[in-house]
Amino acid sequence: MEEIISAGLEELGLTGRVPENAPALLAQYGRMLLEKNQVMNLTAIREPEGVARLHMLDCAALLKFCDFEGKTLIDVGTGAGFPGMALKILAPSLKVTLLDSLNKRLDWLKEVNKELDGVDSISALHGRAEEFALAKGYRDSFDLVTARAVAELRVLCELCLPFVKAGGKFLAMKSVDSGQELENAGHAIKLLGGRVAAVEDYTIPGTEVTHRLIVIEKLAPTLKGYPRRWAKIQKEPL
Repeated sequence: MEEIISAGLEELGLTGRVPENAPALLAQYGRMLLEKNQVMNLTAIREPEGVARLHMLDCAALLKFCDFEGKTLIDVGTGAGFPGMALKILAPSLKVTLLDSLNKRLDWLKEVNKELDGVDSISALHGRAEEFALAKGYRDSFDLVTARAVAELRVLCELCLPFVKAGGKFLAMKSVDSGQELENAGHAIKLLGGRVAAVEDYTIPGTEVTHRLIVIEKLAPTLKGYPRRWAKIQKEPL
């Protein structure tokens, strides 16, 4: 995995922008993921090359489009730690908070963090995004918010944009066929205080897989009353 990741970072033009030991640490993370995946459902990808490319390099591609150094980031619905944990390895000064509703995933990610030599601690939040987004210290507080979830963009915006402070960005990792989804989310993005700053397509090195990063800039604090309760968000997307 280390060789694949190293070559992929070079292809992405990131060599020299990430720590020299990043490929080794990402590979170590990948091995721990595959081992834990035997007893906990963390990923559908079960081969080392797939983990290297479709997880690690997919996340690394975000560095082409955004500056992470010295920023604060919350990764909403982090799951197995993507992209938040991978970005922490690639940009060590990034202050990362991993949010997930399943505590055992967070416990495992904290174990991974301890095993990664030289990687500062991450913060882990157990709970639901729509609840933490209403809390002081989290609402309108982060430079960056990431989500790699499969939820519709209107739903993701309501869950994620409230965390972003004015001038910050929400980075939504989506598929390239998300054009209609983005169009449908226009009202939600504006209502929640944001605007679409960029739509960037990229091909994962060594594959024919093309993904899309939608960058939404936060212009103003999110209106009181958002996010709504989860049942309401699901039943009546903005």
